[in-house]
Amino acid sequence: MPELDELAVAFVLALRREGVRVPTGSTVVYARALASVGSSPGGAYWAGRATLVLRPEDIPAYDRAFGTVFGGAAPAPPTVLPRPVEIQLEVDDPDIPGEGDDAGPSPADVRAVRWSATEILRHRDLATCTPDELAEAHRLMADLRVHAALRRSRRRRPAPAGRGTPDLRRTVRRSLRTAGEVVRPAASQPGTRPRRLVVLLDVSGSMEPYARALARFAHAAVAARRRGQVEVFALGTRVTRITRELSTHDPDEALRRAGGAVADWAGGTRLGDGLRRFNDRWGVRGLARGSVVVILSDGWDRGDPTVLGEELARLRRVAYRLVWVNPLKASPGYAPLARGMAAALPHIDEFVEGHSVASLEALAEVIAR
Repeated sequence: MPELDELAVAFVLALRREGVRVPTGSTVVYARALASVGSSPGGAYWAGRATLVLRPEDIPAYDRAFGTVFGGAAPAPPTVLPRPVEIQLEVDDPDIPGEGDDAGPSPADVRAVRWSATEILRHRDLATCTPDELAEAHRLMADLRVHAALRRSRRRRPAPAGRGTPDLRRTVRRSLRTAGEVVRPAASQPGTRPRRLVVLLDVSGSMEPYARALARFAHAAVAARRRGQVEVFALGTRVTRITRELSTHDPDEALRRAGGAVADWAGGTRLGDGLRRFNDRWGVRGLARGSVVVILSDGWDRGDPTVLGEELARLRRVAYRLVWVNPLKASPGYAPLARGMAAALPHIDEFVEGHSVASLEALAEVIAR
């Protein structure tokens, strides 16, 4: 119901004003929970506590935001009787000592368990990370090496013996060393070079929990490749080219410069109109021709979805591959029901996640195919 969706969005905005980090995926889950339990104070409060609060220390701020939006104090917790659980342990190995055995476990029975904080962080949702975890995730993203797919080059390169086509010029040059006698004919084959990578980053308000982390990924792509092979644009209410701002090797300085260049960061978004301006000024004219185009967006669009579909069709006709990265795709029960996302799906080649460091590593592999 639209009124419940608007109520959920208003409550989430109040939480963010109180300093509570709320991922966009949690907002969607809370809206569905409100549709199930209704807008009664008790149901709205505990549905939000279960879906929007990620840390115990955020509960006081949550209560203040609830009082601002819904009015009144926090309701009492519901009375739930504990359900009895019966646990039965069966031991089938006769070599394991039982209760009557006096001997303790032998050294062979001891198992060492190891864990890695970095491995856990690689799979954690970036919107739920603490500042320290985000700093470590940014360090991991700085080590990413993004390589686009290869294409045939006009330049030829030497071929191994028995392969390629005869290279007359190199054959004659070699024969000068042996008094004009052709001892070892030379051959050549077409060379390869990486395709251009074009990154379109949605910097609207709905992408705020992920936009800066994804900008780090774009910076890693720019820093890992030569100038001219990677182009980055910010999509909001306008289109801003931020390749030059991200070209510095210091990621913090690069994001500071990019944030200063993008006037509509964390504002509204019109993906269709933005893609039209990109196609008319840069994309169709040559920047996207034969390139791997990556769109980092959650698909929430205030504009006409028909325009978005038409512009994606134009972009798809000139690009080598069109990849859409949606951080919400990893949310439980996610379905591409947003108007912008539904209009985009028929025109994209790959639809992947982008909510964690591991998903961005997988995205780098998709780009290289």
